[in-house]
Amino acid sequence: MAESNSALQKALKINLDAGKFGTFAEIGAGQEVARWFFHAGKAAGTVAKSISAYDMAISDGLYGPALHYVSRQRLEAMLDHEFQALVAGLDSTRGERTSLFVFADTSATHTHSRRPAGHSWLGVRFQTQPRAAPSEIILHVEMLDPVTVDQQAALGLAGVNLLYGAFYYPGDPAHLISSLMDDLDRRRIEVDMIKFSGPAFAAVDNRLMSLQLVEQGLTDAVMFTANGEVVQPAEVLYSQPVLIERGSFRPVTNVTLDMLDGAIRQYPQNCPAGGEPVVIMEMTLHNLLSGRAVDHQDFLARVDMLAALGKMVMISNYTRFDRVTSYLRQYTLCWIGMVMGVPTLREVFEEKYYAGLEGGILEGLGRLFQGQVKLLIYPTRLAETGPPVTGESLDVKPALHHLYRYLVDNQFIESVREFKPEQLHVTPDAVLAAIQSGDSAWERAVPAEAAAVIKQKNLFGYRAKHQPDSPV
Repeated sequence: MAESNSALQKALKINLDAGKFGTFAEIGAGQEVARWFFHAGKAAGTVAKSISAYDMAISDGLYGPALHYVSRQRLEAMLDHEFQALVAGLDSTRGERTSLFVFADTSATHTHSRRPAGHSWLGVRFQTQPRAAPSEIILHVEMLDPVTVDQQAALGLAGVNLLYGAFYYPGDPAHLISSLMDDLDRRRIEVDMIKFSGPAFAAVDNRLMSLQLVEQGLTDAVMFTANGEVVQPAEVLYSQPVLIERGSFRPVTNVTLDMLDGAIRQYPQNCPAGGEPVVIMEMTLHNLLSGRAVDHQDFLARVDMLAALGKMVMISNYTRFDRVTSYLRQYTLCWIGMVMGVPTLREVFEEKYYAGLEGGILEGLGRLFQGQVKLLIYPTRLAETGPPVTGESLDVKPALHHLYRYLVDNQFIESVREFKPEQLHVTPDAVLAAIQSGDSAWERAVPAEAAAVIKQKNLFGYRAKHQPDSPV
């Protein structure tokens, strides 16, 4: 059969493949994925069972209780239960000639959820050949159509695309990701988390797959923890205070961490009733560009370094800070702190970045400071000597002076009060140049954990040299 992007033809191709047989288990929005396989015809060749455990008591009886019915926990319980049942029932009769699979989803449309859009967890557990150890793909989608029936239709298309990709593109996960949007677009659906596991994906780095979601435009931002575990933002941000630092982190320097440490020391005064903030290190696609393309190895070098420091990472395509606030506000109404240096604060007040907004910089700053938001400004020094420039002493355009003073006087902008003045002149570019030239003095400018990773993996063009040429 010729290759096709049509969901109907994809479902028919799977139905005609005698080597694949499995279960469809769907909760919440109806059996939108299974419906395609019945509609395509020849479903008896593919569908062992189709189940919609819509009632909560029935669902709990099958899969055990869950804190949330539309969650990774519930999806994984569905995949576990149904795959075990499928193998137990069919391995003796079909196991030698059939690759078994389970497709599952648990969904809520916006009419059945407090969220402004619908959302769903989808997953497939499958054998690449008869009796092989199973592999798995799970993902989370936001269904953006304003009408419930259209959200259900989008879910059905996404599920067919996922199952087809698992069967026919397991060796090309980047192409598999792009195929998730066949017959769809970003006005209808957003894929903000994907995870590959099992023998079919033994060589896959899920951090790179997260990056692919942003690069290919399936989402605007992704997150993963210090141990490389990809997460859906609500799993770590829901109703939590957040402290975020944006940067290139090429490399992480002592200044990078001192900025965070200073902001955290001031956190109890800024948010006395809050728990410990979730700390995020954010890089944008623009930060990752090498020429016109993203250098994936350079990306991994940076996240390996941040992982050694125990930091959670966020990758986004947001150039404006107000878009970061709007993104975080989808998951938490708590305090948000953004720590940055004086040069970055100066960019926040550059009117050119807000040219696309009807209200210009006023609208942009209004969005930036929605809710409890504070910019924590780390001072800088333009040379090794001379007074530091702080958040309170920034020189802005005369037309913006009153606006800037309003934000400072009302403590939307606050200086980081404790810092190490002796390192204020150190920049990542100077440290990177020292790394690449073989000047070992760079090691004094970066955390020990980061230095060890740089030397062990020869990151950033590292060259070993015993004697420093000049201090950093």
